[in-house]
Amino acid sequence: MSKITVLVVDDSAVVRQVMSRLLRSDPLIDLLGTASDPLFAMQRMEKQWPDVIILDIEMPRMDGITFLKKLMQEHPTPVIICSTLTEKGAETTMEAMSAGAVDIITKPKMELKGFLQDSAHTLLRAVKAAARVNTQSLRRSMQRSAKEISPKLNADVILSAASNKAMVQTTERVVAIGTSTGGTQALEVVLTSLPRVSPGIVIVQHMPEKFTAAFAQRLNSICDIHVKEAKNKDRVVAGQALIAPGGHHLLLKRSGAQYFVEVVDGPLVSRHKPSVDVLFRSVAKAAGKNALGVIMTGMGDDGVKGLFEMQQLGATTIAQDEESCVVYGMPKEAVKVGAVNAGSFSLRDIPQKIMEYYHL
Repeated sequence: MSKITVLVVDDSAVVRQVMSRLLRSDPLIDLLGTASDPLFAMQRMEKQWPDVIILDIEMPRMDGITFLKKLMQEHPTPVIICSTLTEKGAETTMEAMSAGAVDIITKPKMELKGFLQDSAHTLLRAVKAAARVNTQSLRRSMQRSAKEISPKLNADVILSAASNKAMVQTTERVVAIGTSTGGTQALEVVLTSLPRVSPGIVIVQHMPEKFTAAFAQRLNSICDIHVKEAKNKDRVVAGQALIAPGGHHLLLKRSGAQYFVEVVDGPLVSRHKPSVDVLFRSVAKAAGKNALGVIMTGMGDDGVKGLFEMQQLGATTIAQDEESCVVYGMPKEAVKVGAVNAGSFSLRDIPQKIMEYYHL
């Protein structure tokens, strides 16, 4: 009987160490290795694909839910979620299960090492049960779920498209940034490079609820500009970046010469909430030629239609280049359809382009 191959993906060195010891103690399990985040995990899986993945949710560069959804779309694999964010009945638990997780193990926030050792039997039993999952059945289930439960809606379900009427140019400038996979690290590079006197920025980074507030707080602690999770009716002002809260769409609105944001609920758009398409469409309507649109690293095509609408209304639009992207998906599609009118730039050059636009 061949051993069950397992990969552990968790940003905690303690968790990786304890889980490795537990898994190696079972003669029926072969630990392929560990990874501190999903991007390292993907590199590891290029060499050998595991039978079972044990996955944390809260991790740098890419969260576990996003990684889980990517796996189920591209290579369905039995996944056990092991996280402090999966309290019984919590929305994160439901999201993980609906995304394809075959089991959930909740880690306590305190006494983690002792808990993992005490729960060795539960963990090993979960791994063996997961290994018996029919991956073909899992694939069909996820494909059926994607068709029946998550139709790919466009931004029309949140707001209508902008008219072709040109927006009067003003001295108030706004920058809209959309990003997904690899975006947390990319945004850190961009925002930490901006001086205190910078244009007002609105951002959509694909993230689940409960992640964006902590992400914004961390960026605020290391940036010269002020960074915060957007709240309804927040003003868009120079020297501040507003990040869409996970689980809600972010819209730019205009009152006179001033911009503010609306945080709204609604269905997934381009299978995301927040959606870059929704933000970019709202920017096209509210700001037109007074805006700069920036589409950065990420899978899929969310933001492409919205960016095209922005450039049609006179906005300047740029993309992150392939070499500096973690995943050259969203920028590639934007360039392909002609939504980028001012070129593609490396991650290190994007802050300079933002400031050049601000001083036009």
